Amino acid sequence: MIKFFKFTLLSIVFLMAGVAQAKDEQKMTAPAKPAASASADNAKSAALIDLNSATEKELATLPKIGDARAKAIVKGRPYKGKDELVEKKILTEDVYAGIKDRVIAKQKSTTAKTAATDKKK
Repeated sequence: MIKFFKFTLLSIVFLMAGVAQAKDEQKMTAPAKPAASASADNAKSAALIDLNSATEKELATLPKIGDARAKAIVKGRPYKGKDELVEKKILTEDVYAGIKDRVIAKQKSTTAKTAATDKKK
C-alpha cells in the first residue's frame, strides 16, 4: 500500500513538472507581439505627469518626490524641458533619473494667444 502511495505521489510530481515545463516552452515559442500602435503611444503620453500643470499632490506621487520637492517643482515653473529640474537644481541627478520617464514638460499653446491677438487687430 505504501508503494502505491509513493508511486502516485511521484506520478503527480512528474506530471506537475511536465505541465510547468510545457508552459515555459509555450512562453518561449509564443509569437512576438506586434509593434505598439499610435493609440498606445498616446495612452502612454497621457499617463505622463506634466511638470507645468500638475498639482503638488500629483507630483508627490512620483518616486522620491515628497511634499517639499513637489512644492519646489511648482515654484520653479514654467519648464521648457524636464531636464531643467536638474539644471535649476530642484532635483539631483539620482532623483531625476528615477522620474524622467514618468514626466513631461508641455508648453502652452501660442496658437490660442495669437488668434485672440489677431481678432483684436
